[in-house]
Formats: sequence, structure tokens, C-alpha cells
Amino acid sequence: MTEDQLRAIEADVTRLIHEYVWANDAQDWERCASLYTSDAVFRRPSGGDPVVGREAILASFTARPPRAQRHVMANTLVDVVSESEATARSVIVLYMGDAAEDGLPVQDAKSPLIGTFTDRVVKTADGWRFAERTGGLDFKP
Repeated sequence: MTEDQLRAIEADVTRLIHEYVWANDAQDWERCASLYTSDAVFRRPSGGDPVVGREAILASFTARPPRAQRHVMANTLVDVVSESEATARSVIVLYMGDAAEDGLPVQDAKSPLIGTFTDRVVKTADGWRFAERTGGLDFKP
């Protein structure tokens, strides 16, 4: 694999992570779920049982009550395994709160949350997709 191919994969995987965050903050759950493989495994930073499969991941998103949120992804590091597989690590900062009818949301007292996502991504016919996404908190709220 050439240096250009490595850099292209790193850029594509980083874009996948950023696209996911923008869709998540917009609460576009269909788009979020579409960025996983059909048999993907998702582990939330807040813990709980793994969610397995794209349909179950979508259901887990739609079951959540709406909230104001903004995810910030930083320090993303992509390691290319092959032309069709890579891993990535990112720091996540999550600001959240209650929506306000009269303007800006009110920030939750437990916000921000700081954690890490560790991803395994694969190239599919639809582009790069999450095969595994594991979140974890680095500090107690």
C-alpha cells in the first residue's frame, strides 16, 4: 500500500467519525445507524449491554428521549490494518442539556462528559462503516 493510499484511508475513516457526530447531534438516527455494518456492535460510553446489529442500534437511538447535545471529537488516530479495515481512537467531549423553548439549551450539570471511542471500521460497497464502536468514560460525571 502506498503512502497516498494510507493517507486516503485515514482521511476517509476520520470523515466517517465526523459524519457520525454531525448526524448524532442532529438526532438523525437513520443516518447514524446507516454508518454501521448490518452486524455491527455498539457499546455506549455510559455502559450497559452491547447493542448488536444495525436495526438494534437504530432502535436504541430512537428509544432515547430527545436532548440538546454537542459532541466534540478530538485527537483521532487511525491505524490502517489493510485496504478494507482500520482501527481508530478518538477523544470525545459531550455537552448536553435540556432544550429551551426560548433560545439556547440549558447545560446539564453533569456536562461535559469526557471519554474515548475505539472503533473498528471496514470498507463496504457503501463506503467505510463501523463494525465495532466502543465508548468509555474517562472521568466520572
